[in-house]
Amino acid sequence: MESVEMGSGPQLKSSEAFETAKLVEYSPNSIVSRTIVENSAGTLTLFAFDAGQGLSEHSAPFDAVVQVLDGQAELTIGGRKVTASTGQIVIMPANVPHAVRAVKAFKMLLTMLRAR
Repeated sequence: MESVEMGSGPQLKSSEAFETAKLVEYSPNSIVSRTIVENSAGTLTLFAFDAGQGLSEHSAPFDAVVQVLDGQAELTIGGRKVTASTGQIVIMPANVPHAVRAVKAFKMLLTMLRAR
């Protein structure tokens, strides 16, 4: 399995504005993640992938939205390749196998939406 480092940083306070892409930093030959919000409705997790890094095919029981904050990624969703760059989003449906690969170093905000 891929090596994913949990990022650290200051505790985020409610009712304040933050520059999303600056809340997680790149690390050479690694994937860094930082969970921003986790509750019964879902999670918001930031990721920073160094170029060439990726997550192998897997599936999740929840719908997920990938928002590319910086760089470029190739996502494979149900066998279909989708390239996404800074400012774009990709919706990944629940229970459909998907994989992520950094074409260039990239950062994303992953929003997992739990079904109720």
